Formats: sequence, structure tokens, C-alpha cells
Amino acid sequence: MERGPVWLFAALATLVFYAAAAALAWAALAVVWSHRPDPVATVLVVAGVTIAFGYGSYRFGTRAIVESLGAEPLAPQCSPELHRRVAHLSNRLDIEPPTVCVARMEMPNALALGGRRDGVLVLDVRLFRLLSGPELEGILAHELAHLRARDGLVGTLGATATSTVARLLGLLLLPAALLAVGVARSLALARGDSPAEMEATTAWAQAAVGSLAVVLLFGLTALLRAYSRRRELAADDTAVELTGNPRALASALATIRRASTPSGPLAQLYIHGDETGTLTRLLATHPPMDERIERLRRRDSDPRRGRQV
Repeated sequence: MERGPVWLFAALATLVFYAAAAALAWAALAVVWSHRPDPVATVLVVAGVTIAFGYGSYRFGTRAIVESLGAEPLAPQCSPELHRRVAHLSNRLDIEPPTVCVARMEMPNALALGGRRDGVLVLDVRLFRLLSGPELEGILAHELAHLRARDGLVGTLGATATSTVARLLGLLLLPAALLAVGVARSLALARGDSPAEMEATTAWAQAAVGSLAVVLLFGLTALLRAYSRRRELAADDTAVELTGNPRALASALATIRRASTPSGPLAQLYIHGDETGTLTRLLATHPPMDERIERLRRRDSDPRRGRQV
């Protein structure tokens, strides 16, 4: 639809407005940069704040996750053998026995929260029916290995660092984003686009600028996820060293995989996740289940599998 002079003036005014906003944002960043402190001090301050927020999330997040799962503490008198196994494995790992809770999750699974002295072990109630004694012991040893390694803390700090980097990139790209939105909106007005078309053009402009941040964050996220996959394999290894029974852990993982597939925001905390597709596997927090099971079965013939921790 052809537009008259009024609409062309509106398009020009829109472009000027967003260009001015972008210039102000750029000027503000320039002022901050001109008064920047020593680079080492800046890095230390940012790192300190990131660690502080990450540790706070780690300390207070355990209770929130437990509550979100509807998990309830399992009294020792209700399952003395389970608590005996947890205490025995914890003693061999030199950690405090965690609080054992039970819940009905989206799938039969287990997860460990907290650290060496304040851990919480959450077990889905169906595991007691699905797994044999040796299989359950392998799962317990795997989760306790995460507590000993403080994998929850490392993962939380990594997520907080990624969030901090994302916010910093957002500030740095703000002038470019404002200018891109201004150009998109002014062109849409000049062409006579409908409101829906204008919003689509604006979203495309925002995505074009945001893709720069996505590329940078993708690398950081991929590194953190690769580290997470290594920690899962390390927890498998520790479980084998504790129990001397890789076949039982492999069987437990196969049983859990057959039971269901995880989903939702807590899927990364479960024993396994969805690992299909190249990109999904690259960003997965857990190695593919088939690879883990095959790796454990190969260790079944390893004479060193019973080595003490």
C-alpha cells in the first residue's frame, strides 16, 4: 500500500528517535569505558559477584528444587537397609550421609543436590520396585559421587557465569539493537506494512543482532555441557570403583531408560536425558545412554574394576 508524506515523515521520525536512543546508549557505554577501573580489578569484581550469586543460588536452590519435586524425607526406620547402604557408601567417599528423600518424579530416576556436608539424595519411589539391590546400590554410588565432586556447585557457578556473560553482551549490543529496530520499524512504516508485518520485521532485526551474542554464548555453553558429560562418566567410574559391579549399574541405567524419557527444567539433573540429534548431543548435560551402558559393560571384564576409592 502506497503511503503519503505523513507516513514517510513518521518513518523518518521513528528512525531518528531510535538512532538518537542508540547514540545515547553508545555515549553511556563510552563514558563507562573511559572511567573503567584497572582490567584486573574489573575481572576480579565481576568474577567475585558471579561466584557470590552462584554460591547463593547453590545454597538456597536445593530447598526450592526439593519442594518443587514434592520430595519428602525418608525416615531411617522406614527403610533401614537403604540408609545403611547410603551411610556405608558415604563413609567410603568421606562425605556426610545425605538426607534421603523420596518423590514421584516425571520418570523413575534419582538426583543429588548440595555438596559433601549438606547433600540431599532424591529417589523416585518406583526405583524400589524396578531395581534390584545391586542395581540400586550402583545408582546410589553414582549420585553420591556427584556430591563428593561438588558437581552441583560447579554446574551452578557455570550457569551463573553464562548468565553474567549474556547480560554483559546485552549491554554491549544495546546500541546496535536499538538502531536495528529503528531501521526495521521505519522501513515497515514507509512500505505500509501491517502491524503484524511490522512486528515480524522488528523481530527479525532483533534476532539478527542477537545472533551475534548467541554465537558467542554457544561456545561457552558447549564447553560447560562437555564438562558436565565428563562428570557423569566420572561418577559412573566412581560408582564402579565403589561397588565393583559395573554390570549392575549398566543394568540399572538400561531399566531407567526403558521406563521413560525425562523432560522439563529439571531433566539435566536426572541420570539421563534426551541425547538424540547432533546438536542436542553437543548441548546435552549427559552422555548418550547407549554409550554409558556399553562403556560399563566393557569395564565388567576389567580386573581393576574393584579398586577401592
